[in-house]
Amino acid sequence: MKLLKRFLIVFSILLIGGLAVGFFWLRSLFQEQSASEVFSLNESLSSRRILGVFAHPDDEQLVNSVFVRAKKSDPNTFTALVTATKGEAGEQVPVVARQKELGIIRKAEALKNGFAMGIDEQEVWDYPDSGVPEVPIQELKEKVKASFEAYRPEILVTFWPESGATGHKDHRRMGLVATEVAKEWKFNSKNRSYPGPRYIAYVITPRKAFLTLGGEIGKFVAENQPDPTHSLGSETDSKLKGWEIHASQGDYVREAYGIPARILYMIWDKEFYYVVDLEKQ
Repeated sequence: MKLLKRFLIVFSILLIGGLAVGFFWLRSLFQEQSASEVFSLNESLSSRRILGVFAHPDDEQLVNSVFVRAKKSDPNTFTALVTATKGEAGEQVPVVARQKELGIIRKAEALKNGFAMGIDEQEVWDYPDSGVPEVPIQELKEKVKASFEAYRPEILVTFWPESGATGHKDHRRMGLVATEVAKEWKFNSKNRSYPGPRYIAYVITPRKAFLTLGGEIGKFVAENQPDPTHSLGSETDSKLKGWEIHASQGDYVREAYGIPARILYMIWDKEFYYVVDLEKQ
């Protein structure tokens, strides 16, 4: 019995040690040495108006900390979010509604989560899910221009056009449209009362993690995005609440990454951004 007890103790120690080594190895894949950690983007960039331009309901989960910490650092910071589609082509995980009504459900989820994150103004457009690149680009640009006029952001948060954070074609197109509008606005700002956003903050996904664990899509994303300049700690409670609100996507993290969301956010514990100062372009 003593020998068995000793064996079990040694086995337990080795198992715990192995799990600890595995955890810290995984966590190292989700770090970016080039990024300087800040509490909030608006505080670090001395800005008080933020607009996010994205493609699908639940995309805001990738940039949750930007919006939540904007209010924590300065309650007077104005935040707005544009979502180009209602996500009607998505897969339900779990199934919570008739598929033909999924767009209605996901639009409501996006609006509810935006409210929970403290976003002041929010729009969910009606462009086709997975069909954004087929929409005339000038039409999309006019819509984004109208959002600039309405919300007058100093910081634009969007996808890096070459990678879209996940490789999704809708993400890449909305990042391209938002970027072109911001740059054109800045170029033509002399005759405008609003000079356009000074900064574009592109959400960047962890390169080593996507290269190691993401297959061909992960490799594409990692090889087509810049090194991040800024990082923010993850607002885990808000993100977990967000997945509860996005009930039709509530098991997305488990399905996509193979682990519960709470565990993922212990490993992927930061958001990363590549920030461009348009006044220095």
